[in-house]
Amino acid sequence: MDALGTIIRQQRKAVSLTLQKLATMSGVSASHLARIEAGERFPSARVLKKIAVHLGYEDDELFTLAGYLSGPSHRVEEKGSSYKGKLAPDVASALAREPVKVQREVIKILAMLKSVATDMSQEKSKKGK
Repeated sequence: MDALGTIIRQQRKAVSLTLQKLATMSGVSASHLARIEAGERFPSARVLKKIAVHLGYEDDELFTLAGYLSGPSHRVEEKGSSYKGKLAPDVASALAREPVKVQREVIKILAMLKSVATDMSQEKSKKGK
């Protein structure tokens, strides 16, 4: 099972929805949702948009976890490697095992760290001129 499928399944269960109920609410077939949760299919942005609200996610949270968004507040870069808006597989896997509240807080912390690193980098650049 891939990390995104695990996150979706955990959240669906956390909000007490069956696959069939989520399918009815979102207009996405239950079999397609089951394949996404099993990691057999990767959801399109259109499908994520349809299910996100019913899972209790804000507009961009599920898109960020899926790697569709690469805005500056959601991108984490380490020296020598760029994730280009996607979570590293080991990070996504670790997050998938956590409740959605923990996932959201970790993403917020990563965004704050990115902001601090950017500020520090800009200060260094100004001093070096």
